[in-house]
Amino acid sequence: MDQRLPTLGMAPEFALTSQDGVEISLESLGGKVIAVAFIYTNCPDVCSVLTAKMVSVQDALGPAFSTDVAFVSITVDPERDTPEVLKNYAKQLGADLAGWSFLTGNFDAVRDAALGYGVVILPATKDGEVDHNTLTTLIDRNGTMRVKYIGSRFDPEEFRRDLLGLVNEP
Repeated sequence: MDQRLPTLGMAPEFALTSQDGVEISLESLGGKVIAVAFIYTNCPDVCSVLTAKMVSVQDALGPAFSTDVAFVSITVDPERDTPEVLKNYAKQLGADLAGWSFLTGNFDAVRDAALGYGVVILPATKDGEVDHNTLTTLIDRNGTMRVKYIGSRFDPEEFRRDLLGLVNEP
């Protein structure tokens, strides 16, 4: 028996620049189930693990990916993660850009988006590392946040099931 995911409140709006230089907002993705994650391309550990896990789920979703489900990865390092850098990162990790947007913008817009989703960004260290907590948020077709996965150790099959459960919700 499928159990409906809880509702956590309306998802905060954002409007940032994609890997293709196009503005993407939460509203522009309306009608799809969305997974929003926060990463950066120079991250030495968890960000590439999280992105690779999302790539495996993207592939497991089959035709639902990009038609019914969209992924959004927002950089926490907008000074270095330009659209071109994000596009190269996405391609290297196998992200399907037909349904996955990698977003950047000015620092204030990125920080505001991150805080809206419960992600805190600390200033970069001398070696360029950007400390941030790792949360991946699922948003239903109506723009309501439904679940947050903490870190990158969540079960990709559960993630896939939750996404498809939201796709199939009445």
